[in-house]
Amino acid sequence: MTKKISITGIATCILYFISVAVFLITKAGIALTAWELMTILSAPVVLFVLLELSTFVSIPSVYKKAMLAFMACTCALTGAAHIVNITVTRPLIKEGLNVPTYFQIGFWPSVEMAVDYLAWGFFTGLAFLCIGIAIQNKDKAKRIMKSTLLICGILCLIGFFGTVSINENMWYAAPMGYGLGTMVICMQMLKFQK
Repeated sequence: MTKKISITGIATCILYFISVAVFLITKAGIALTAWELMTILSAPVVLFVLLELSTFVSIPSVYKKAMLAFMACTCALTGAAHIVNITVTRPLIKEGLNVPTYFQIGFWPSVEMAVDYLAWGFFTGLAFLCIGIAIQNKDKAKRIMKSTLLICGILCLIGFFGTVSINENMWYAAPMGYGLGTMVICMQMLKFQK
């Protein structure tokens, strides 16, 4: 199961970054929808990757439950933010309604972006930290995995707290944590499984 989940995690991250790139290049509505759907889909994939990892490295139950709670928040919040944008905000804009930017994805400050940042920066960061803190430094593979998870969690939290308190451009630390970080974690799981 570890191999399937790891490959799914890697593929999802690659598709996510492709959807981001296609939107940034084309600025097409369909590309934005694809990006948003990939964002919604990515949350449960990261949840399953971390769930598999928590079993793979045998962490205590309390940390696993905390990670599940934090990732449940991520799934719910990012789903809500993007579904609202796809089904309400964008159709209203298309009908010609002047929706203020503080109710749109892609602008800061914005209600929908704040919810999404809370999901991916704060709650996903805490989920990574829960697993990372719980891993015991017994062998090289676990030390490497622990370091990766702690770095991912810290990057997510830097992105969240940096955006809300210092500068919106600090958000870009978070996708390095949850996006690139999840790919690295999946690759490590594949490598260490052998």
